[in-house]
Amino acid sequence: MKKNKQKSTFWLYGHHAVTAALRNPNREKIEIRLTNESEIDKKVLKNLPVKIVSRQELDSLLPPGAIHQGVALSVKPLEPVYLEDIIRLTQSKERSVLLILDQVTDPHNIGAILRSSAAFNADAVILPDANAPEETGTLAKSACGALESVPLVRVANLVRAIRELKDAGYWVLGLDGYADQFITDDKLPAKTVFVLGSEGEGMRRLTAEKCDYTIKLPICDKMESLNVSNAAAIALYEFYRSSRA
Repeated sequence: MKKNKQKSTFWLYGHHAVTAALRNPNREKIEIRLTNESEIDKKVLKNLPVKIVSRQELDSLLPPGAIHQGVALSVKPLEPVYLEDIIRLTQSKERSVLLILDQVTDPHNIGAILRSSAAFNADAVILPDANAPEETGTLAKSACGALESVPLVRVANLVRAIRELKDAGYWVLGLDGYADQFITDDKLPAKTVFVLGSEGEGMRRLTAEKCDYTIKLPICDKMESLNVSNAAAIALYEFYRSSRA
């Protein structure tokens, strides 16, 4: 089993990201630094070492311009979650939705996608191990706490991952602005994987070829495409809406 290649510790920052990590029993916490203005609930700190610092000291720990809201938490990366874990955990579920991100590398986009995934009850976000961003404070801040609750699964080969998901009963639907079929044309399969590519190039050819079919979002012709995180949110909403109909 491969080990997590990420650096040993990093800083989470911002109220929602830090609070979610503090409440996550699977997240190993090292220390927390607070300003006097921080609104973090002290009850969740337990035996964690706390250091009160100035805003300038906190600024110096974090990326330039980071909106930390007076709190930063030093943590270790989460233990890796593997595709076989997700397949095992969802095999008895009547309905399940997953996301595959092909060539999506911006941590802000991935964080926003995790946030939508949590909001619409997706079971995992899957991305290729190569060129994918590590867990960082930036990604966690964009996820608004969802990094702690939605598994971020890294795979060595997307094509093989798609094949394994199909074998597990999932239908794999690629989002493509040039598709003939809208996402709303037919009822979505009970077990759906949405595949989204980068805004510029979209899905890679081999990835697209392995999809069962492609769909597009019903947007007007004033805009050619949406930001990938917005597209993911709409697709997840449509699955969530249809599953409750």
